[in-house]
Amino acid sequence: MEQIMNERKEMLLELFGSPLYKPMKLKELAYFCQVRPEERKVFESLLETLVAEGKIMVTAKGKYQLMPKEFISGVYTGHPKGFGFVEAEGEEKEFFISENDTMGAFYRDLVLCKITKDNSANRDKKSEAQVVKILKHQVTELVGVYQQSKSFGFVIPDNKRITKDIFVSKKNTLGAVDGQKVVVRITDYGSNEKKPEGQIAEILGHVNDPGVDIISVVRGYELPVEFPQTVMDSLAKIPDTVDSKDIAGRMDIRDWLTVTIDGEDAKDLDDAVTLSETADGYELGVHIADVSHYVEENSPLDQEALNRGTSVYLVDRVIPMLPHKLSNGICSLNEGVDRLALSCIMTIDRQGNVVGHKICETVIRVNHRMSYTDVNKIITERDAACMEKYADSVTLFETMLRLSDILREKRTKRGSVDFDFPESKIELDENGIPLSVAPYERNRAHLIIEDFMLAANETVAEDYFWQELPFVYRTHEAPDAEKIKALLVMMENYGYYFKASKEHVHPKEIQKLLARIAGSPEEAVLSRLTLRSMKQAKYTTVCTGHFGLATNYYCHFTSPIRRYPDLQIHRIIKENLHAKLDEKRIRHYDKLLIKVADANSKAERRASDAERDVEKMKKAQYMAGHIGEVYEGVISGVTGWGIYVELPNTVEGLVHVTNLLDDYYYYDEEAYAMIGERMGKTYTLGMKVKVYVEHVDKIRWQIDFLMCDETEEDK
Repeated sequence: MEQIMNERKEMLLELFGSPLYKPMKLKELAYFCQVRPEERKVFESLLETLVAEGKIMVTAKGKYQLMPKEFISGVYTGHPKGFGFVEAEGEEKEFFISENDTMGAFYRDLVLCKITKDNSANRDKKSEAQVVKILKHQVTELVGVYQQSKSFGFVIPDNKRITKDIFVSKKNTLGAVDGQKVVVRITDYGSNEKKPEGQIAEILGHVNDPGVDIISVVRGYELPVEFPQTVMDSLAKIPDTVDSKDIAGRMDIRDWLTVTIDGEDAKDLDDAVTLSETADGYELGVHIADVSHYVEENSPLDQEALNRGTSVYLVDRVIPMLPHKLSNGICSLNEGVDRLALSCIMTIDRQGNVVGHKICETVIRVNHRMSYTDVNKIITERDAACMEKYADSVTLFETMLRLSDILREKRTKRGSVDFDFPESKIELDENGIPLSVAPYERNRAHLIIEDFMLAANETVAEDYFWQELPFVYRTHEAPDAEKIKALLVMMENYGYYFKASKEHVHPKEIQKLLARIAGSPEEAVLSRLTLRSMKQAKYTTVCTGHFGLATNYYCHFTSPIRRYPDLQIHRIIKENLHAKLDEKRIRHYDKLLIKVADANSKAERRASDAERDVEKMKKAQYMAGHIGEVYEGVISGVTGWGIYVELPNTVEGLVHVTNLLDDYYYYDEEAYAMIGERMGKTYTLGMKVKVYVEHVDKIRWQIDFLMCDETEEDK
């Protein structure tokens, strides 16, 4: 039903956008659209929705027309200093909203804006607008910490993008006490002069209760945890083992030496690899779990997977996209059992060029479930015990290493940018208390699998681009000119240069830059700042290339257990293999995929934000147990309010400018430096400093450092 309504809305928008359309009143418009009497209410409702979304407007004479070009609708995000930004709907464009022009808009409000300064011709400046109408409050509930006073209370939102506390009257507290995590339902969104108001809808537990912290993040991002009963009921039809009738017509490669390589704790194994060396090069097989065989389009299982978009990997748990019966069972490429797969089998020459390929439905049987650690022991450490245990596969892993080196060198030559930052590895005890925080180092086995998956993703994307069929691509646009300009200035301050015009930079130049700063004291900081100047990758239906990988064709094909776009393109590929992509199905996908790409780009960002927040929270909890301890770190950021310092364990904290007591310091924005006015002492990016932990706010997840007086410390 929702799909039908969306299609009708699109048809109406096409009508309003037609050069032949002249504004009409409701009665005239209904007659023009041949609306039957019994459809009149639905038609009026559609028009009301389009008006509410800011897509169309009703003139003073009651006539319907498209919203004039000087008006845009979009989502509002505020800043603690009072101003905000609106991300325009349907386009990657952000408008600056001054503090006086926000109309009191709340976080994530859908707003209608009037453009006041169009700077679209100048890529170095944001266009400006003013909010003229709040179309919809999209945040109705939020999670935070309740703080109590004598006659009322308020909730400090966990989401740091929400810049105002929520006032709660005494009668609406639901009995909450100071320090409890709560869900607050917003009853009044406030204004520039007045705080928002709400009532407590649910008490999650005290902030110090085990597990409440992560549950709060899950609820705050509205991540679906439990699967609906309709989904669970549908699992009864899914077998635990591969049925012989499902093998018919598939390429049978169960006798090929096949391995999976994953982390020790992984249970959803969705990619397996085969490899053989030939006279002219290699035959690489990347075999991906055929999830679409079990998840039918528009089934409850499919609808829930689309709603989730992706699996979410938090520190102590995984919120899966698919129920465990699939993700850990029939769709997991477990050792020693038959599994259905969708395979990309590539012929690769000695230079790393894919000179031929075949995409086909297969049945496989994994010989060894390998870990990154064990594979690395074989190919790097030459561990005798491990090599003896997997004697039948040692040659396979050695061949993998050779091919991986060739593929990686080829990508490097074309300009692929590799931002290899260590992820954080956080260990918790049974109560969720952090025991350790350290960088999670990738070994050579990680890179092998990465290289092979990239090859398959590129090959599949290029194949379907040239077939001109509807598809979901993974795209990454070149960075904005203003960010490249800022990066150039910053790098020049450190004596580094790269070639870039006012409008364009080639990824090869970014790659060369990263190579030049490699090994320098400021490497980690400058690499991260370079990454921040890049745009965010997203899912699209148009193949515009991937800047970071320096490739014209890229998609996500290799993880249908945990990413919906992969599952979606598997469905298209299989229909194409069976010659079922007729005109009707192509039209179906042309309409569907735009929504799928947009929804999954948003789901990916939601998951990433939730994962980052849990990491930040656990790091703050960990450092709360190390108050007063001294660490050596690197300055990772300099702002007007202070200096950020990153420790070797990946924890970052702030030395506030008011705590730099040996001088009066001012911020030099062009040099990205904090400079002492009297003594001239300068703190710059990448500088090594000693700090000690002064304070940790476990509610706001803020870590405060103080600079060590090295003279005092030496004493």
